Amino acid sequence: MDFGPHLFLACLEGAITAAVISLTAVGLSLVFGIMRVVNVAHGEFFMLGAIVAWWTATSLAGHPAFGFSAALVTAPLVVGLIAIIINRLILVRLNYDPERTIVATIGLLYVIQQTALMTFGPDARPVEPPFNTRIAIPWIGFGDSGFELIWPWGLATTTYKLAVIAAAILIVATVWLVISRTRFGLIMRATQQDGEMATSFGIPVRRVYAIVFAFGAALAALGAVLIVPVQQAHYLMGGDPLLLSFIVVIIGGLGSLPGTIIAAVIIGMSDGIISVFFSPTLAKILATLLVALVLVFRPQGLLGRRRA
Repeated sequence: MDFGPHLFLACLEGAITAAVISLTAVGLSLVFGIMRVVNVAHGEFFMLGAIVAWWTATSLAGHPAFGFSAALVTAPLVVGLIAIIINRLILVRLNYDPERTIVATIGLLYVIQQTALMTFGPDARPVEPPFNTRIAIPWIGFGDSGFELIWPWGLATTTYKLAVIAAAILIVATVWLVISRTRFGLIMRATQQDGEMATSFGIPVRRVYAIVFAFGAALAALGAVLIVPVQQAHYLMGGDPLLLSFIVVIIGGLGSLPGTIIAAVIIGMSDGIISVFFSPTLAKILATLLVALVLVFRPQGLLGRRRA
């Protein structure tokens, strides 16, 4: 395959990575931006979403689209409910203290991970996509009569991968509309600006925190449901989404939704391209170096606001 088609396929894989990471990173950014909680266990919510999706899809007979559609509803709800319980049992008792919640969520990471290992097992489990038609992608190449439309062998993708990108765009746009155009979004932004002032105006801040924490976990689970037909469910699959989400949130700006989305596209595309042409390890190294540069030259991130 020529370099051009190879690069195109690498960009497509990067777009899929960016789509899924944008959902996970937006959830992490909302939790930090509103609650000031660094949730180190956020990747395990992603993993739980994949496991619940596998369990739901394999428990229902019939066409794969039926089980997958049920997983799209079940996984975010189950993981969101788990997040509400965790918030009530751990975060509330720690009074959302930033330092103590970091330690608590590190411990929570291992608890969830080992619980998944004991119940789900160490093997990766596939989820059949609801549709997976192979699509040949034309490429403009140089033929006998000059530049012409050609169909090189192997330059193809599937309808499901394209649907993952489209679904992620739709979900992120919906989240933005909820935050910027609804009454609850206004309450969230008011809580983010000044929690004490919001409390004085009668806003139930702790209830907002619980909803935001569950919402962030549900977004991570939703991203897992979308990607699990491609990557398979595994009890260790939360590591990479957690790392990339932290990188995206730091580069985009803590609590900045537009910055997070822009950084997700940058990191996702670069991760996909570098992983295809070189190695996934090099992609993670370069992304980490980019974080270091951002922290040195622009600590607030691309679109974050410098705190007084």
